[in-house]
Amino acid sequence: MNNHIIKHTFCSLVLAASALSLSAAGARSPYVSEISDFVYPQNAPRSVSGYVYMPDGQSYLALSDDHTAIVRYDLKSGKELGKYVDFTNTRENTIAGAEGFSISKDASKVLVYTSSRHIYRRSFEAEYYVFDTHSRELRPLSAAHKTQRSPVFSDNSRMVAFVAADNNIYVKKLDYNTEVAVTEDGKVGEIINGVSDWTYEEEFKTTCSMAWAPDNSTLCFVKYNETDVPTYTLPQYYNYCEPDDNFEYYPGVYSYKYPVAGESNSRVSLHSYDVETRKVKDIVLSDAKIEYIPNISYAPASSVLIVPTLNREQNRLEIYSVNPKSTVVKSIYVEESQSWIAPETYEDLYLGERDMIVLSCRSGYAQLYQYSYTGQELRRITSGDFDVTAYYGADALGNHYYQSAQPTPLDRTVNCVDRKNVVRRISPENGWASANFTPSMDILMLNHSDAKTPPVTTLFSAAGKSIRTVEDNAAYRSRYEGKIPAKEFFTFNSDGYELNGYIIKPADFSASRKYPVVMVQYSGPGSQSVVNRWQMDFDYFYAMKGYVIVCVDGRGTGGRGRAFSDVVYKQLGHYETIDQVNAANHIASLPYVDSSRIGIYGWSYGGYEALMCATEPSSPFAATVAVAPVTDWRFYDTVYAERYMLTPQQNFDGYRNSAPINRTSRLSCPLLLMYGTSDDNVHPANTLQFVSRLQTQGLLCDMFVFPGMNHSINGCNSRAVVYAKMLDFFDRNLKK
Repeated sequence: MNNHIIKHTFCSLVLAASALSLSAAGARSPYVSEISDFVYPQNAPRSVSGYVYMPDGQSYLALSDDHTAIVRYDLKSGKELGKYVDFTNTRENTIAGAEGFSISKDASKVLVYTSSRHIYRRSFEAEYYVFDTHSRELRPLSAAHKTQRSPVFSDNSRMVAFVAADNNIYVKKLDYNTEVAVTEDGKVGEIINGVSDWTYEEEFKTTCSMAWAPDNSTLCFVKYNETDVPTYTLPQYYNYCEPDDNFEYYPGVYSYKYPVAGESNSRVSLHSYDVETRKVKDIVLSDAKIEYIPNISYAPASSVLIVPTLNREQNRLEIYSVNPKSTVVKSIYVEESQSWIAPETYEDLYLGERDMIVLSCRSGYAQLYQYSYTGQELRRITSGDFDVTAYYGADALGNHYYQSAQPTPLDRTVNCVDRKNVVRRISPENGWASANFTPSMDILMLNHSDAKTPPVTTLFSAAGKSIRTVEDNAAYRSRYEGKIPAKEFFTFNSDGYELNGYIIKPADFSASRKYPVVMVQYSGPGSQSVVNRWQMDFDYFYAMKGYVIVCVDGRGTGGRGRAFSDVVYKQLGHYETIDQVNAANHIASLPYVDSSRIGIYGWSYGGYEALMCATEPSSPFAATVAVAPVTDWRFYDTVYAERYMLTPQQNFDGYRNSAPINRTSRLSCPLLLMYGTSDDNVHPANTLQFVSRLQTQGLLCDMFVFPGMNHSINGCNSRAVVYAKMLDFFDRNLKK
C-alpha cells in the first residue's frame, strides 16, 4: 500500500526522545544547517530600529554597536554628533553598557537598563539607572528595589513612576533622590498595580497601566485584582539551550494566572495618586457591564484622562473623560458592533493637542474620525472602500498622515490628507510601506519593501522629497538575489468570494512535471499572510527542495473590510476550513500539481486551522503539520477566544463545532505535532489532550517536543530544527 496515494489514519507516534529518526540518513538532518539562512534569526534583514528622536526633531539617539554609549546623530546627514551618554565616563556609578534606553520629555534625563529578564511576551523587569545629562550622574532608579518594571517619566522630567517586584507602584523624586510608595496592597498572584496581567499584555498589548498628568500633579493607574483568576501551572524542564541547574534532576513548576474562556478575569479598577498630598483616590466607572480597561492616556489637559472600556463580549466600546482630581466621569464616545469592536479602535486612539482621532470600522472599513474631547464629531478624515491600518499624526497645518491597504489589500501605502480632503501618497504606489515621523511631523523614516525587494529605509520630508537612504540592505539582498524562486500572486473563487494567494514554484520548475505541494497559512481573524512585502522564510527553501508552496488568505483575514472578516464570528474554523480546502482543490487542478501529494502546515492559529483541515471529511490533504496549535477554544484565554466566540456558556455549539479535539476520529492523513513545553500562550495541554483523544480511538501521530521552549520555539537554532523536522516529515509522506 502506497501511503502517498491512499490516505490512512495510522502514522507512527514518536516522542521527543525518539523523534529524531529523520529519514534513512539517521538522526542528523542536513536540512538543519541548510535551512538556517532562510529562518529566524538569520533570515532577518537589517532594520533601522531602537532609535529615539530628540525633541528638536533634527537629531536622534541610538545605542552604539558595543552598547557602551548612547550616540547622537544628525537626522538629515546621519553624521555622528557625539556621545550623549558615555557609560565609560559617568559620575557616582558606572555600568559596562546598556540593553536599552528611553528619554524624558525634555531629554535632560535618560533611563537605561541592564540585566533584563522577560516576564511575558512583551514585559520584562530590569535594573534601571537614571542618567542626568547636565551633571553626568548615573544613579540606580531605586535603592530599595533591585529590579523595576515599566518606568515612566513625569512630563517635567523630575519624577519616575515604576512598579517593583512586590506589584506596588513607587515614585522616585529625582531632585531629592527619594522614593515614595504609591500603593501598598500589591501581592503576587492577587493584586497588580500599574502593570498588566498576562491576558491584558497578550491580547490588549498593554504592559504599562500608568499615566502622568501633563502638570505632573497626578499619577493615574489601573489596578488588577486577579485573586479569582484560576492559576495555570506549567512544568519546567531542563534544556540545553538555556540550562537551569535547578531543573537538571527534578522538573520545576511555573504558575501564573491565566483565565481560559468562560472563567473569571482580573477585576480592574481606576485610581489617581496626588503627588502633593500622597493620597490615592478611587475613580468609579459606574457601568456594571464594564469588563475591560485596555489602556489609559492623558489628553493635553491635566483634567482629561481618556479611558476606553469594553464589555465582556467586546462588542461595545465606551470612552470616558475623567477628571482625576474631582473624579468626575463623563462618557464621550460609544461604539457598538454586531460582532466585535476592532482592537485598533481602542488600542490606537490618538490624543492630539485639541482633538482625539478614532480609527473606527463603523462604515464597514477602518477609517479615521476626528472628535473633540467633549465627544463631538468634528470631521471624518478618510473615506473609501479600503482599510486605514495606522495613524501617524497631524502637523501644524492640519495635514493628517496615515497608512492604508491601498491600492490593493496586499499593499500598504503612506499617505497625507489635507484640510480640503485632498489625498497625497508619500510612499511608492505598490509594496509595503510604514513610517516613523519626527515630533513635528515634518520628516519621516520610510521603510519600504515588496515581494521581490528587501526593505529599504529612506529619510523623507513630509512633502515627499527623499533626503537620504538610511539602510539599503545591499549586502543582505545579495545573499538571495538570483538564488531563490519568485513569488507569484493569484486569485481564485471560493464560495463566491475572490481570495488572494501566492505560489512559489521550484527553482528548476518544469510544467511537464508533477510536484508535491505544501500549503502554508495562518488564517486568524484580521491577519494577513498574502502580502506584497519581503518575507524571506522557510517556504523558499522548501521550494528549492522540489515543493510547490501555496498560501491563501481565506475569509476572516484582514485588509478587506469588516464584511470579509466578520463572517467567522461565533464559528471559528468553519469558513476558514472551507476556503483552505477549496484552495487545495484549486491547486490540485493545476497541470503541474500531483493532487495526491498536497500537505498543509500552520503555527498557533495556523496550527489550529491545519488540524481543522486535516479532520475535515472532504480533506484533500495527504499530510499535516501543526505547531503549537489550539485544539479547543475553551483551552484559550478569555479576551481572544470570547472576542470571536463569546463565552462557552453563550455559544456552546460554536465551541463544540470549532474544536479539532472533537473531530479526531476524522483524521485521515499522517500528522506531525510540535510544541514547546514552556508555552504560556497556547498551552501544551492543547496538543497532549488532542493526542490522548487520538489514542483512545486507536489513532496515532508523530510528535516532536521542544523542552523549555515557549510559543515562539526560538533560540539555539531551534527554529531551523522545527522546519527541518517538518521538511523531513513532508519528504516521507509527500515525495514518491
